[in-house]
Amino acid sequence: MFNRRKLFSTVAATVLAAGLSVGAAGAATAAPSGHGQPSVSAVVGGCGYYSGNALTVKGNTGNRVSEVQCLLLSWGFSVGPDGVDGDFGPNTYNAVRAFQGWYGGLVIDGKVGVNTWRALRS
Repeated sequence: MFNRRKLFSTVAATVLAAGLSVGAAGAATAAPSGHGQPSVSAVVGGCGYYSGNALTVKGNTGNRVSEVQCLLLSWGFSVGPDGVDGDFGPNTYNAVRAFQGWYGGLVIDGKVGVNTWRALRS
């Protein structure tokens, strides 16, 4: 199995270097290029909607959900056609489950608890 931290560090360094060559604004708005390649905004500590780790589940709304959606998008997982809308509906639920399965070592339950928050922000 590959070392996720080493891969992440390599990807983060590449993204940061690319961002420095095109300017910070261009790097921060670049679309994610696939699973495992987070955008610069996620690399620098999250998306800014929420910084806690409270259990976030289907049916929730608000800033916690917007943070989950933004982080999922930064990892390359679609949260549906509305994007970051603060509504934890079926598209976000499916994206959380997909991320949990892809990331590995997480319970695939569609709930964003402490361990999934940690993984999303890693």
